[in-house]
Amino acid sequence: ARYGALLGEVEGAQSFNEKAEVMKRAFNQKYFDRDTHRYDNGSQTSSVLPLAFGMVPEGERQSVFSRLVEKIMGEGQGHIGTGLIGGQWLMRVLSDNGRGDVAYTLASQKTYPSWGYMIEKGATTIWELWNGDTADPAMNSHNHVMLVGDLITWFYEYLAGIGPDPEQPGFKHILMHPHIPGDLQYVKASHRSPYGLIVSDWRIQDGRFLWDVSIPPNATATLWVPARDVASVTEGRKQATGAAGVRFVRMEDGSAVFEVASGRYSFSSRK
Repeated sequence: ARYGALLGEVEGAQSFNEKAEVMKRAFNQKYFDRDTHRYDNGSQTSSVLPLAFGMVPEGERQSVFSRLVEKIMGEGQGHIGTGLIGGQWLMRVLSDNGRGDVAYTLASQKTYPSWGYMIEKGATTIWELWNGDTADPAMNSHNHVMLVGDLITWFYEYLAGIGPDPEQPGFKHILMHPHIPGDLQYVKASHRSPYGLIVSDWRIQDGRFLWDVSIPPNATATLWVPARDVASVTEGRKQATGAAGVRFVRMEDGSAVFEVASGRYSFSSRK
């Protein structure tokens, strides 16, 4: 439907949207239990996928998400419980719904089942199974990158905050929105885009959020700087609102949002 809209194929886009609504209704009629706020057997994946694809009925999204968190932190005791399919969306669904702290718990977990467990057991590549050290070798690849899921995407787009803008593909415009979960103190990441190197390097120091950013030539970016208010944000040695190449847009969910031109910036703020 989206591609149809981009190409000006209005009837085609409408047809696909109508099919999507039919599929959504049928899916929920078959698998969703409104009394328990869960899908089918209630596994982590059975909640992750409907949330990721916008399938959850109106008014039920928060309930389904709460069941997912309960599944992870209750029965799972802070451990991952998906396979390849649910793992492709797990970390982003958690962060997009306000529980980046739970995603961080999964990412930093070192006991079974977790990515950290593999590392603790000496793995240098990702196993096919969470218990790859003890499972039957008949179906137990020790180089099975699919089980990483969306962890790497989460590292770059959520922790570092280097994200593409779907409306301006190829990093012509960059969405820089770092998430700071738990006791994480610093993140440094870079991505070599078609326009040049994008850098996000943030740290927490003496109660301040310090963020060095590089936006390549012929590109622009929207930045979300964690801050109590715009007055607490500086760029270089001056107020961010008066810095060259920086335009304040709004305050949003505990962040000061700025539009910036290409260049290197050093932001500082109080959360």
